[in-house]
Amino acid sequence: MAGAGRNRRQGGSGQTGGERNGRRDRGRNGGGAAGARGSYSEKSGKGERKSFQERSDVSRQQANRKSSAHGYAGQSRGVNAGASAGSGRGGQAGTRLPRGGGVSGTRAGGSGHPASGKGTPPNSLLGMGRIKGEWMEIRLPDHLAGAPMAAIAKQLPLPPKQLSRLMQTRGCVLQGPHLRLHLFPREGRDFPSDWMELNILYEDEFTLVVNKPAGIEVHPSEKGQRKTLAHAVAAYYEMSGQDLRVRHVHRIDKDTTGPVLYAKNEFAHYQYDKAMREKEVERIYVALGEGRVEGNKGTIDKPIGQDRHHSTRRRISDTGDRAVTHYEVVERFDDHTLVRLRLETGRTHQIRVHMASINHPLAGDGLYGGKRNVISRQALHGERLIWRHPWSGEKQQVTAPLPDDLAQALNKLRNGS
Repeated sequence: MAGAGRNRRQGGSGQTGGERNGRRDRGRNGGGAAGARGSYSEKSGKGERKSFQERSDVSRQQANRKSSAHGYAGQSRGVNAGASAGSGRGGQAGTRLPRGGGVSGTRAGGSGHPASGKGTPPNSLLGMGRIKGEWMEIRLPDHLAGAPMAAIAKQLPLPPKQLSRLMQTRGCVLQGPHLRLHLFPREGRDFPSDWMELNILYEDEFTLVVNKPAGIEVHPSEKGQRKTLAHAVAAYYEMSGQDLRVRHVHRIDKDTTGPVLYAKNEFAHYQYDKAMREKEVERIYVALGEGRVEGNKGTIDKPIGQDRHHSTRRRISDTGDRAVTHYEVVERFDDHTLVRLRLETGRTHQIRVHMASINHPLAGDGLYGGKRNVISRQALHGERLIWRHPWSGEKQQVTAPLPDDLAQALNKLRNGS
């Protein structure tokens, strides 16, 4: 069904849907999450493009050369190891390679891993077709063979404006029972490449999910800035032979770790932007707060606005934007509490501001009053990302492994040191 290629697992949560969705998965450790109580476990059109298998063989050789030339260590996974092998776009639409802490997907209305995304899938009666180079080829069912394009369009998840543009530029070709859509055009890269280790949690023809490390920004915050995650993604695209723009769907703070979602074409970008506006992309975080949080769960509903006295800080403000964070206690220590948080809104520094507002600033978060005796940055990690496949509406999710510094901080607290 969605995506193209084949599936390879390397630990993490199991995939449970009856029909798999296209993906690729890489990462260090399995990333299942522990329950709400107890101990958190870090285990818990112009010519045809080369297939992913062909691109992988080339990119793996290039990656080895690039990583040597740039002095990067190169691990068994990530950009330095090159793209994973997978069958190419010329094959039947099927599965891609999931990677990272864990990936699962379920068909809407079906059984499987309980991804708690909201909303309904696109009202599409036409499944994914075969992906050949820059085109998707769909064989129409008998009742639509010979039907006018207006009738067929109602069975597609494409937004009307994009479909109209495709028809005007000959990117939508109807020939008898076959419909061809130019959904994967070659694009000029919009960021220069900066070669760095990149942990890719998931990839298919529409989507890329990258596990962002601490210390780098998602995209440049000032003119001329380099070595952001956008530059690393551009390097990955270049190395894997994908002529694509870098389209991030959401952002996380420079010193926060966890999954970042990217759209690989215009159609996916439209669908993901729409899903973000309608709060159908769900982000689950774990954070280490100072002090002992009372109660096992709660909701923080406080508006957040700009701090007039500090350009980078946010604060609770009656005139700010509505911000809602749901939390539950995972593990308690003598003077810290590990919590899991779900964002209902996505304001800048939302979790950091909200936790500080209830007198439990994040450990290491000096900007909002946290101390740096157990960790040197804010102890905040994106644990899970849940979204729907842009074509099929299938729920998908990735689980990112706990970063080393946060895992070490938890072990230090458990040992009482």
